[in-house]
Amino acid sequence: MSSRTTPHTVTLGTPLSPASVRVMLLGSGELGKEVLIALQRLGVETLAVDRYDHAPGQQVAHHARTITMSDAEQLRALVLAERPDLVVPEIEAIATPVLEELEAQGVVRVIPTARAARLTMDREGIRRLACETLGLPTSPYVFADSLADLQAAIDHKIGYPCVVKPVVSSSGKGQSKIDGPADVQAAWDVAMAGGRVSHTRVIVEGFVDFDYEITLLTVRAVGTSGQIETQFCEPIGHLQVSGDYVESWQPQPMRAEALRRAREIAKAVTDDLGGQGVFGVELFIKGDAVWFSEVSPRPHDTGLVTLTTQVQSEFELHARAILGLPVNTALRTPGASAVIYGGIDAQAVVFDGVAEALSVPNTDLRLFGKPESFAKRRMGVALAFDADVDVARQRAKEAARRVKPRAA
Repeated sequence: MSSRTTPHTVTLGTPLSPASVRVMLLGSGELGKEVLIALQRLGVETLAVDRYDHAPGQQVAHHARTITMSDAEQLRALVLAERPDLVVPEIEAIATPVLEELEAQGVVRVIPTARAARLTMDREGIRRLACETLGLPTSPYVFADSLADLQAAIDHKIGYPCVVKPVVSSSGKGQSKIDGPADVQAAWDVAMAGGRVSHTRVIVEGFVDFDYEITLLTVRAVGTSGQIETQFCEPIGHLQVSGDYVESWQPQPMRAEALRRAREIAKAVTDDLGGQGVFGVELFIKGDAVWFSEVSPRPHDTGLVTLTTQVQSEFELHARAILGLPVNTALRTPGASAVIYGGIDAQAVVFDGVAEALSVPNTDLRLFGKPESFAKRRMGVALAFDADVDVARQRAKEAARRVKPRAA
């Protein structure tokens, strides 16, 4: 049985003792924070790593470390010093060759696998896998290493309109839509500013005329058979502005054939990547046609909605799956999420309007605890549930609107 399909289970112990199971998260933002909480509820000893002090996950973990995770020597030294049972990448900007090396040596188990972390850390690896290796439908694309290459790709292969993204970025950062020649320089500049590591390579994609886009949370977990099985959450619809998620809802209504095809594509990609855990598979839908866009081998930001909609949130699913425990992807209720932006550039912000936000029926909030606010930094999220997903969306947006970050 290959390493991609070998089921792994963990005997849980007691944190901060010789019997503990130790899990290291590489990246400790708001998504990592929720994974850490889910792990701690199962008695796991947690170590939160990030590039800056007091990241959200570091505030709740048993241990916190601050390093440059894209620095190979820093990352290798930390893993060798801490010797965690599992390393869980939660961001893209990581020195993944080090993880592959340490995994091959049997030093650590990487979630879902070190190969998956490498392939998905940049858009080139995963796009070539999906389109050129697996033969899945994607938008037309070209990679470019300079402004001149970008212009040539548009002029001779892709055309207008198109979308430009850094090959390594997160949450849509650095993404632009180009409608004509006047937009090219600005799009290149945005991509260079938005990448997560020093990298001048971008992907330029032909524009897909889709009806809507979804995140299909796909879970590879040990099933009742003792083997790894694939399960799916209900599809999540989402709204993006400049490539950044601002609103999501679950379930997104879909035609039966489109949903069948979406699951087929998601399974093909995640089967190839292997391992255990949650994968956020992003897809474009038009009628019954489905195109693969991207995949994250970890919980997805649009999946924050599952904190209010599912029996087990995507974070609980991830924690259980990587430990070899049973999972339940069932929907409890339709619901929605809406992002709360910082609105200002300041440190140690305070939040007015929290009580007013929570007075909106069937709502909840997550304030992430980020130590510094930026105008467009995601500082929290409003959640709402209702039998009518449109009502839930309205309430989530209203609750988010009432929260007002300000300088302390």
